[in-house]
Amino acid sequence: MFKISMTMKKEDLKIVFLGTPEFAVESLSRLYEGGYNIVGVITMPDKPAGRGHKLLQSPVKQYALAHGLHLMQPTNLKNQEFVDELRSLDADLFIVIAFRMLPEVVWSMPRLGTFNLHASLLPKYRGAAPINWAVINGDKETGVTTFFLKHDIDTGDIIDQKKVEIRDDENVGDIHDKLMSLGAELTMETVAKILDDTLTTTPQDELTKGVEPTPAPKIFKDTCHIDWNNDALKIHNLIRGLSPYPAAWTTLTAVDGKELQLKVFAGTPADNLTVPTGKFKIDGDKLYAGCAGNVAYEITELQLEGKRRMSASDFLRGINPLLYTSFI
Repeated sequence: MFKISMTMKKEDLKIVFLGTPEFAVESLSRLYEGGYNIVGVITMPDKPAGRGHKLLQSPVKQYALAHGLHLMQPTNLKNQEFVDELRSLDADLFIVIAFRMLPEVVWSMPRLGTFNLHASLLPKYRGAAPINWAVINGDKETGVTTFFLKHDIDTGDIIDQKKVEIRDDENVGDIHDKLMSLGAELTMETVAKILDDTLTTTPQDELTKGVEPTPAPKIFKDTCHIDWNNDALKIHNLIRGLSPYPAAWTTLTAVDGKELQLKVFAGTPADNLTVPTGKFKIDGDKLYAGCAGNVAYEITELQLEGKRRMSASDFLRGINPLLYTSFI
């Protein structure tokens, strides 16, 4: 462990903040409203969205513009013009939250270093989707970590952590919101330790001796596919670990061979019922799917392709179940 800074006032600490989604805005807001000197904000370039391909501003950009903060949106983080502009800000500290991998020419620039807020208890869940994988894997707790950047992603020396419980009835959206607030608290505490000259760090190597760090790779469409041959609990964790976005999905097959994609947002294992694996059962206004061992899983909220998100009871009122055979 080692100390990294000298004591200074918050208005003297020049900070560059790097982030893009709503998750990062909470921390940026608390820093700015807490009186810290935000000399620059870096976010992703605007992206076309929707049928009209209208350029969409990131939540971090919207906040920066609303508060008159110096904004940069480089397409290439190694571009010399951008690097020169960034260096001209003469920042003491960079803070990175939900942005992208930085080149060394950027993260090594500030004299007090660059720290990242990561949505897991490192070294667990290094990678792009830590919140999703913690829920998908059925973990009972997760948290947030601040650490200093180094060459390999999510491997830098840990500054501090905060933990939070994952309840069985929570989905990834619930945990995201809890970690967004908790992460902002940890960001503020980390910066305060820099100001107070009380910051210490722990190399992740000390925490991974003999243990392989848990990965948290990017979520792809295949990741979201429900395999009804799995047990009900594993399927339940997959569904809540992907809800509300990007959502687990299955395919509803019809007697004429037609297939319709179905997103599943919520449900619960029904251990007292049996349904053949991969088949479905309708009982009044309830919809069940068969998992491994013919254990039933009740689907309570879903979305058929081309339709709105709805409850299972609303869905059943709009289809003829005799036209369909199974899930794949």
